Amino acid sequence: MSSPSSTTAPARVPAAVLAGSAFAAVLVAAVIGGAAAPLAIGDPGAVVRWGTLLVRVVHDLAAAATVGLLLLAAFLTPETTRTNRRLTATRAAAVTAAVWAVAGLVGMLFTFASLAGIPLFGQGYLMQLTTFVWDLEVTRVAVISAALAAVVAAGAAVARSRAAMAWLSLLAVLAVLPLALAGHAAGAADHDVAVNALAVHLVGVVVWVGGLLALAVMRPRLGDDLGVTVQRFSAVALWCFVAVALSGVQSAWIRLGSLGGLATAYGLLVIAKVTALVLLGYAGWRHRRTMAHRLRADGGDAAAFLRLVLGELVVMGFAVGVAVALARSAPPVPDTAMAEPSPAELLTGYPAPGPLTPAAWFTTWRVDWLWLTVALVMAGVYVAGWLRLRRRGDAWPVYRVVLWVLGWAVFVYATSGGPGVYGRVLFSAHMVMHMAVAMIVPLLLVPAAPITLALRALPSRPDKTWGPREVILQLVHSRYLGLLANPVVAAALFFFSLAIFYYSPLFDLALRTHTGHVAMMVHFLLSGYLFVWVLVGIDPGPKRWSPLLLVVILFATMAFHAFFGVVMTSGTELLAADFFTRLHLPWALDPLADQQRAGAIAWGVGEAPTLILALMVAAAWVRTDRAEAKRRDRQADRDNDAELTAYNAHLAELAQRHRRSAEAEADRREKP
Repeated sequence: MSSPSSTTAPARVPAAVLAGSAFAAVLVAAVIGGAAAPLAIGDPGAVVRWGTLLVRVVHDLAAAATVGLLLLAAFLTPETTRTNRRLTATRAAAVTAAVWAVAGLVGMLFTFASLAGIPLFGQGYLMQLTTFVWDLEVTRVAVISAALAAVVAAGAAVARSRAAMAWLSLLAVLAVLPLALAGHAAGAADHDVAVNALAVHLVGVVVWVGGLLALAVMRPRLGDDLGVTVQRFSAVALWCFVAVALSGVQSAWIRLGSLGGLATAYGLLVIAKVTALVLLGYAGWRHRRTMAHRLRADGGDAAAFLRLVLGELVVMGFAVGVAVALARSAPPVPDTAMAEPSPAELLTGYPAPGPLTPAAWFTTWRVDWLWLTVALVMAGVYVAGWLRLRRRGDAWPVYRVVLWVLGWAVFVYATSGGPGVYGRVLFSAHMVMHMAVAMIVPLLLVPAAPITLALRALPSRPDKTWGPREVILQLVHSRYLGLLANPVVAAALFFFSLAIFYYSPLFDLALRTHTGHVAMMVHFLLSGYLFVWVLVGIDPGPKRWSPLLLVVILFATMAFHAFFGVVMTSGTELLAADFFTRLHLPWALDPLADQQRAGAIAWGVGEAPTLILALMVAAAWVRTDRAEAKRRDRQADRDNDAELTAYNAHLAELAQRHRRSAEAEADRREKP
């Protein structure tokens, strides 16, 4: 067994190894890919060109460290009465988040100087910066991300509860997402696919790199709990590896265009990143196969673990540096605008589909990789949980599995099939997609009881840390869900958000922008799921209202929904007029007539789900009455029908009182 001195290294060593590797890699990769080459027109100078790369390395490493430290504090490491690991990691995250925020703002200054072709703080720089910083997407998202990082820094400096650490880790991950709207992805011809791939890639990288760095930095404080913490992180790292690999392949293919692009300088850097990913995958396999188990059995293997982690950090730093240089290098497929784009391509980023025929609803497809991935993951995780129960000998109704998979299949059709394709350019098709996602899909998903399955399939953690099962329990029993799951609140969210969305600029924003479209889809699905869940859900959660009140809530909501459809059907003012009038589809209906058809769809499609929901509420009512009757029968068997005996005794006492009262009244009348 190694001595403690041989296994204890200063906490700053892993960070220095990661940073040193990243800085060295970005310098070499920038020379190979030309990321810092002088610009032919409007060159801002060497300070801006090289400063942009170096500051971005600091930014990315600080973001990863922040996410990793907060995830370690909230979900991975055990705590005892003699340790203070979570608070230590959270306070360290406050420092790295502050560095992240500052680096983000400094990087924004360099980026604007590069775009404007002016040296940093050169003549006219500040005036142009204050004028255009919010108008340019690349600088706007940098400011938003830096602001969120500053909020994380402030929160981590004062947070003491595990719940606060968990929310801060989520906010830190969200702060990374706006960066996907900048860089090569934002200028790609297939904009939505590129942005989605980059967003998944960024999240996977910061969680993976940051988690490993946090493990290495906090290793001396973990002691005997190092093994279990490594084992938990290994599972997270596997998901990150898959996400980074798949999204990286998709992003690289968009930028390379063909295998011939690998022969370019950009392609060589891509090959270098792929090589690093393969090496990291092998190291992760070593962690899962041997190292984590050996650490749990014998803490003396901490020295071998440290050597392996430092090697991984070298490779990760190399990959981060190459990625930063790639983001500033010219790809084989340039970020140029489409030649003579149609109005539909200008407004949506996609070519206009052909005429909408009955067959086109089923034959027209354009895969939305984001929602297809979400559907496959959700269906796959559910089926895996079901199989785990079967292997354990526990029963789970097959019809629930069928409902869950069918629900996500309908979701894929609504987002990638005819409704999703034509919903980009036709109000009526958009409403079909909306009704499918918000009303039909939840009717299939909610009866599948995914929360109940997760609670039965997922293992619990004996050391009181928050694993997936514990997080689910925290959420379903939280005060926030208790508020949202109030049937009145859920119904209000379902209906009023519908009206606000369509009769405000949010509708136009969702039609024109990728971010707005994604937010719209998330809201449609979650608000519909919440509404159906509070009515007929069987998963654990806040106390259910009586079926009679739920029926009242259901029909009141559907009455408002029908009113919304009638108003839209009879309306004479075109919604999102600037968008629909500029499409100029030769085969489409008049935009106002199509809007009125959308209102009729909203009105008509809501009838069938309402009837199904009413029947499901009635069935739940019957089941509740039967369960209550069985409960009372069992209680009667246990106590010899004490409740009925007490009730009969109460009736007998009332009858006796009545007789005495009647006799007294008769005696009173007989007296003169």
